[in-house]
Amino acid sequence: MRKMGIWRDYLIEVLADRDEAIGYLQAILDDYYIYGGPTVVLRALETVVEAQGGVSKLAKQADMDPEMLSKVLSNEDTPLIDVLGIVLKALGYQLSIKPSACENANLEADTLQTAHVAERPTAPE
Repeated sequence: MRKMGIWRDYLIEVLADRDEAIGYLQAILDDYYIYGGPTVVLRALETVVEAQGGVSKLAKQADMDPEMLSKVLSNEDTPLIDVLGIVLKALGYQLSIKPSACENANLEADTLQTAHVAERPTAPE
């Protein structure tokens, strides 16, 4: 029979692997783009930090005071992008931008067409 455990303990064990942590954070960010909720992103970052060695290790990698890093991770008033930048850089990760699935597939074509129209010289008056 399989031993039962606590989900968070299992998650921390899995997220100790760099590739798993990257996939997890990407899924959390995808969810954030759909539903919002910066608190979920902050809790996910805390979990990854714990899995990757803890606040002390990460703070050392970020050349930051561990107490300050803990405050940044727990303070919901800190802009999310700032927290992401600090933590991801210390973990050796980076944010990236990728195209989202557009509801309007012609958006890119419309944008290009509008840009070309705006670039046309106007007739002298």
